[in-house]
Amino acid sequence: VQLQASGGGLVQAGGSLRLSCAASGRTFSTYGMGWFRQAPGKEREFVAASWSGGGTYYADSLKDRFTISRDNVKNTLYLEMNSLKPEDSAVYYCGAAYYGGDYYDNSNYDYWGQGTLVTVSS
Repeated sequence: VQLQASGGGLVQAGGSLRLSCAASGRTFSTYGMGWFRQAPGKEREFVAASWSGGGTYYADSLKDRFTISRDNVKNTLYLEMNSLKPEDSAVYYCGAAYYGGDYYDNSNYDYWGQGTLVTVSS
């Protein structure tokens, strides 16, 4: 599976962005998919996941502002981000987990996209 993330950019605080992650391959629907982010000097952290069993999961601090979705026909994962804050600035990565496991643990993901940079100005 190859993943291509896009949609990042510069946005003012309070604004919105929608990230996309296009996946190659014919078995996209069988993968657990997730978004993680990494700010400079910080560890990669879990944002949201759309798991292969149909569940969606969020970091507690983000669930009121972010929405994850997927289109299994277009082989694309999305992350809608609203009411953005400067602390949301990071490189956002999409990942694909074939064997499942804990959705919040980045070590369970087998494939990663290259990341897309989100910068939120105050």
